[in-house]
Amino acid sequence: MPVIPESAFKVSCSSEYDRLIKVILCQPQYMTIREVINETQKHFKNENIHIELAMKQHKQFVQTLRDHGVEVILLPSHKRYPEQVFTRDIGFTIGQKVFVAEMASNIRQGEEQFLKQWLEKEQIVFDNLKRDHIEGGDVLIDRNTIYAGVSNRTNKKAIHHLQTLLPEYEVIPIPFTEKYLHLDCVFNILSPTEALIFPGVINKNEADLLASRYDLIEVTEEEQFTLGTNVLSIGNQKVLSLPINEKVNKQLQNRGYQVIEVDITEIIKSGGSFRCCTLPILREEM
Repeated sequence: MPVIPESAFKVSCSSEYDRLIKVILCQPQYMTIREVINETQKHFKNENIHIELAMKQHKQFVQTLRDHGVEVILLPSHKRYPEQVFTRDIGFTIGQKVFVAEMASNIRQGEEQFLKQWLEKEQIVFDNLKRDHIEGGDVLIDRNTIYAGVSNRTNKKAIHHLQTLLPEYEVIPIPFTEKYLHLDCVFNILSPTEALIFPGVINKNEADLLASRYDLIEVTEEEQFTLGTNVLSIGNQKVLSLPINEKVNKQLQNRGYQVIEVDITEIIKSGGSFRCCTLPILREEM
């Protein structure tokens, strides 16, 4: 019987909303729109990123997580990779296993090496999804169900492979309008019964399926652009959200959520918000 390192048992994620214990982030030290790879970046290309402000906002984000009892691991940043702040995409945790992603965009290929180095150092077993184009922003888990976005970054072949690796889960492909980058930019699960959605961009059959499983809270086009769906749940109905997404925040508060507002508007210029910036490796099931 193989000996499994003790630390291998210290990863676990079964949902998007259980209490967050441990999460991986990376500072936006070299963040810049060097090569436009999404619609949001296209809008801010000329304005670009104010790195000092982005670093200040990220520091506040990290401190907020720590203030709420979350252990934050910071991966090293490298000047070669301007998108490293979005750690969600380089991997994902399902059950007691971490999957390391294969990045689709040339400018991001190689970011995952820093995650692998940390996992190896901690003796955490992981699956390396080499030659599979799949990114964590397209992977959402809710107990025994995995919703996998079909996008420019994640293809059906990779989703099928994930299903073969996880036969005990129901893996549901969710096609959506590709310009929205990742599934978590248009859909996000808040609880066993509630989810955020930007309507009209997910294929009808799959949208109807989601509507049958969740009470869907609609996000306006204006607040989708400022990534109103891309909140981060840290457990006990606590959600990190941007102050500018007032309609989303009001709807969540009306439903009993504690909305923790943190301003990371400099970071979202590159196309990702709280969920994109966080790779949970340990959540405690509630």
